[in-house]
Amino acid sequence: MKLIEIYIHEVTRRLPEQTREDIALELRSTIEDMLPDDPDEQEVKAVLAKLGNPAVLASEYRDQPMHLIGPRYYELYLTLLKMIIPIAVVVSLIAMTAEYLIGYSGDQSVAGIVTTVISKGIASILEVGIQVFFWITIVFAIIERTDNGKEKHPFTTKMSKWTPDDLKDITPIHKKKAIKNFEVFSSFFWIAIWATLYFNAEHLIGVYKGGTGVLDFVAPVFNQDVLLQYWPIVLVVIGFEAALAIYKLIKKQWTKGLALCATALELLVIIVFAIILRNPNVFNQEFITYMSDLFNITTNQFKTGLVGGGISLFILVAALNIYEGFRKARI
Repeated sequence: MKLIEIYIHEVTRRLPEQTREDIALELRSTIEDMLPDDPDEQEVKAVLAKLGNPAVLASEYRDQPMHLIGPRYYELYLTLLKMIIPIAVVVSLIAMTAEYLIGYSGDQSVAGIVTTVISKGIASILEVGIQVFFWITIVFAIIERTDNGKEKHPFTTKMSKWTPDDLKDITPIHKKKAIKNFEVFSSFFWIAIWATLYFNAEHLIGVYKGGTGVLDFVAPVFNQDVLLQYWPIVLVVIGFEAALAIYKLIKKQWTKGLALCATALELLVIIVFAIILRNPNVFNQEFITYMSDLFNITTNQFKTGLVGGGISLFILVAALNIYEGFRKARI
């Protein structure tokens, strides 16, 4: 009989104190009804084995679940986490980028900027991800414990019972055309980096000369005043790039429509930066002279090659991106 008392104790210790005595009496009565008169130890063990693990039996007596998020809400909980965390992370990355651009003092090197943007971005992703995970989990844990409904079927994302009609809303995504969240976040990192370089080009993009243990900034490549003349259309490009990244996050796969949007953006980038590069004053004259002497060519030859090479590079990268977008959309 000692085994019976230990078993009852193992069950009731997991229950609220005010219910332990009643449930202990009920459980003891149940066990005695299942046993023959004057049972031996083997017969007691057989009955206890039939009743099962004390922890599982205790969970059946409890009014509250013993898990944080149960099967009724787990699928909905997981779906909301996957949907809300990326959106929150993107918003935080945009805010971080804007704050960094506004507060940039111009005293960091290119490597320093890249390191700062990446480290701040990773910190922002972790902080926002943990915050969203924590609060969504808390909300669902409260809902789980305050739901007094008798229905135990899992909820769908529509907060309703699953029916075959729900299958109509599901579109299987081929692995090779899927867009991963990592790609979207990389896009935001890239926007942050090139936008910072553009608006601080006179401090960051230039000819560096070594030999003294540190890199000396000899001459900037661009005239910052000329670059800033184009800031409205550059901001438009940044806005469209951010919008396209968010669109990718929503679509989660390459489609013909998405490929067309990406193509339009690539063409816009080529046009905008071709206009900027063709401005005769966009390059710093000191940089032009320094590089012309270095390569032993005329300044006009160097400028022509630089503009032509820059535009060709933009076109080449755009062509590869456009091809890749349509290739994945056709899968």
